[in-house]
Amino acid sequence: MLFDFANVLVFILIGLLFVFFTLVFSWMVRPHKPDKDKASTYECGERPFGSAWVQFNIRFYVIALIFIIFDVEVLLLFPWAVVFQTLPRGVALVEVLIFIGLLLIGLAYLWKQGDLEWVKTIKKDDE
Repeated sequence: MLFDFANVLVFILIGLLFVFFTLVFSWMVRPHKPDKDKASTYECGERPFGSAWVQFNIRFYVIALIFIIFDVEVLLLFPWAVVFQTLPRGVALVEVLIFIGLLLIGLAYLWKQGDLEWVKTIKKDDE
C-alpha cells in the first residue's frame, strides 16, 4: 500500500522538477532587453493616455459571453458529426434536434430579455 503512495509522490516530484527546470531554462535563454516601453503598463505598442478609470459599457462583455457560450455549444456538434455514421439514424436525428432546440430556446430567451440589443432600454415598473 505504501508503494502506491510512493508512486504518486514520485510522479508529483518529477512534475514539480519538470516545471522548475523548464522555468529556469526559459529564464536563462530568453532575451533580456529592458526599455521604457516594456516597463510601461501596457506593452502593446501604444502609449497609454488618459485615466485608467474609464467606464466601459457592460454590453461589450455580455455580447462576448453570449458569443462564447453559443460558439462552444456549436463546437460540441463536431464530435456528434464525426460519429454520425455509427449512430442509429433515428437516435442521431433526435439527439441533434434536442440539442439545437435547447440552443434555440436559449437564443429566444436572450432575445426576449433584450440581451442581444446593443442599446438596451430600461423598462420602468409603471409601464
